[in-house]
Amino acid sequence: MGKVIPEIYDALMAPLERIKFRSIRQFLIQKAEGKVLEIGSGTGLNFPYYTKAEAVTAVEPNPVMLRKSIKRIKAAQVPIEAIQADAQKLPFSDDSFDMIVGTLVFCTIPHPDIALKELRRVLKAHGTLLVFEHVRLDQPTAAKMQKWVTPVWKRMCDGCHLDRNTLANIKNSGMTIEQVHKYNSGLFLAIQAKN
Repeated sequence: MGKVIPEIYDALMAPLERIKFRSIRQFLIQKAEGKVLEIGSGTGLNFPYYTKAEAVTAVEPNPVMLRKSIKRIKAAQVPIEAIQADAQKLPFSDDSFDMIVGTLVFCTIPHPDIALKELRRVLKAHGTLLVFEHVRLDQPTAAKMQKWVTPVWKRMCDGCHLDRNTLANIKNSGMTIEQVHKYNSGLFLAIQAKN
């Protein structure tokens, strides 16, 4: 990730957070219990919504984003430890976590299939994955537009793919989809899956 987007991320996201994302994050994160791993934790926008977790380990590859999350870590209702790490190569033993959370992160992971394999490795058997993502739309014309715009968008927005099919990627990883909530005609999904 570059240096510009991390510095202005919260300001860029503020309107979307107020209008839609805050309620989706609350809906999803309030389900997180036990030992939780959050991947791509960014500036810690999810941290205020953890209330039932025993402890949260948050991984973020970008040091600027990690630094910006410190204030939210200190204000959190549950213990949160943030470390610099990549979801494609997690520094944890097998079966370490009860639940894993990822919000607006699979769009930027270079190899989501590798990351999902790692998540399955560190997630306990029958553990839960909670995901909030923007995804490729089902409508063919809209999906073509997303595919057409993605190469430019990726360069402007630090590797963000507009046309990822995250739901299919999770299914293909071997996880079982338990719930899917669609927002904005399916542009955004809240997904709950079981390992």
